[in-house]
Amino acid sequence: MQINQPWWRDSVCYQIYVRSFADADGDGVGDMAGIRQRLPYLAALGVDSVWITPFYTSPQHDHGYDVADYRDVDPLFGSLEDFDTMLATAHDLGIKVIVDVVPNHTSDEHPWFVEALADPASPVRERYVFRDGKGPDGNQPPNNWTSIFGGPAWTRVADGQWYLHLFDSTQPDLNWWNDEVGDEFESVLRFWLDRGVDGFRIDVAHGLFKPFDLRDKTRGEKPPHPMWDQPEVHDVYRRWNKVLAEYDGDRMSVAEAWTDTAESMARYVRPDELQQAFNFHWLGADWSAAAFRKVISDTLSAVALVDATPTWVLSNHDVVRHTTRYGSGVQGLGRARAAVMAMMALPGSAYVYQGEELGLEQVDVAPEHRQDPSWFRTGEPGRDGCRVPIPWGGSQPPYEFGPGSEQPWLPQPPAFGELTVEKQEADPTSTLSFYRALLTLRREVAAHAEHTVELLDSVRGTLAFRRGGDLVCVVNCSTRPARLPALAGELLMSSGEDPVRGRDGVLRLAPDTAAWFRSA
Repeated sequence: MQINQPWWRDSVCYQIYVRSFADADGDGVGDMAGIRQRLPYLAALGVDSVWITPFYTSPQHDHGYDVADYRDVDPLFGSLEDFDTMLATAHDLGIKVIVDVVPNHTSDEHPWFVEALADPASPVRERYVFRDGKGPDGNQPPNNWTSIFGGPAWTRVADGQWYLHLFDSTQPDLNWWNDEVGDEFESVLRFWLDRGVDGFRIDVAHGLFKPFDLRDKTRGEKPPHPMWDQPEVHDVYRRWNKVLAEYDGDRMSVAEAWTDTAESMARYVRPDELQQAFNFHWLGADWSAAAFRKVISDTLSAVALVDATPTWVLSNHDVVRHTTRYGSGVQGLGRARAAVMAMMALPGSAYVYQGEELGLEQVDVAPEHRQDPSWFRTGEPGRDGCRVPIPWGGSQPPYEFGPGSEQPWLPQPPAFGELTVEKQEADPTSTLSFYRALLTLRREVAAHAEHTVELLDSVRGTLAFRRGGDLVCVVNCSTRPARLPALAGELLMSSGEDPVRGRDGVLRLAPDTAAWFRSA
């Protein structure tokens, strides 16, 4: 990384979906002790930081994103002491730790919500979004909003009022117009900062504030919609910015903000707000040189306006794994390796989702095993397929995910037997070996380059850019070998076959392949 820059500016951050990373006690669910045991693997992989999904006390209706106590570890995952031990181990290995904070909603088992239900006349109900219903008997929802998980975004309680939940009915939305809510979350941040965490990933960062009048969403309405990306949310992050600044070590926050443009994403990373925001426009791009080129151009232009740096991400626990999105099989894996190589060449930080370094694909989880709440509300498969526990070794489930011989909380498919960490560590051509080599090279080359990108002219179907004046990255998204641009000098690394010189003496890059070069 460049000297005198905050650690997060060029960090490679590995997302740990806590239930599915490593199980130390044999109950089939990942835990804090499992994370601690596997941290040396992440150090060897070459990551700078980890983001851990929610591990707080929760009834687990949405696998931890329904929080009942923000200041404790759910017994399913261990204890606060287990967390502290894991954190200390990570820091000893030089790995920063980012934890998930969930400020848009709580669990319906959170003491605040239990208290709100008990007394409809109490002011504590103002901590949530309660409203009277429409119609003569108030038996219609207060507005026409729908849940992200399907169905109406309102549930009626025994006293006749309705409460808002933009996600599952067990996740009531907080009312950020109420000062108690803001004070509570400042206290939560300080609790974890005092324990030594290095940062926060903010769930549904573009939510929080809803228009006070809760107007209906109109047909054909242009974004932002009334439930998302309201201007008042930025006041929250200005406050959080001041809290983080009180602590040493360049503490940070990264927003999960599903915005509609690169410009609206960049508003979250103005100098007095958050340090980063996930760049979902890169994740959402098709396998296309033109699409990648546009995302790069739009993203860098937007963050430059607010003097920020970008992030890049291809997969996470909420989307179909990019190996599958890009076509599955040999083609999908080749494209996935090429895409991550392009991502790692770009300035800013990169987020890696657990298992992508093994080339894992989306798993078709059988209906009887599905657990995603969106499956139960919509009948669609949901997100379980990207959350199947990763395979560490052996030839049978649970592939050393934990002790014992039983399948974990989501069953692993037979194909995982060929993709274990154990097998891939022994194979220099494996995807794991590729990731390790790529992250080593990134430290040596890309992370020391300037934060400038020059998009280069290249043949149709290819993307080529120069980073910091020295590193050239070329991606061939076409279906045939492609001529390399003149600036492609010494080959540093490729995601597949190295460029081949044809009878005409011209070097060409194979389809679905990326390569790094030292600028000629």
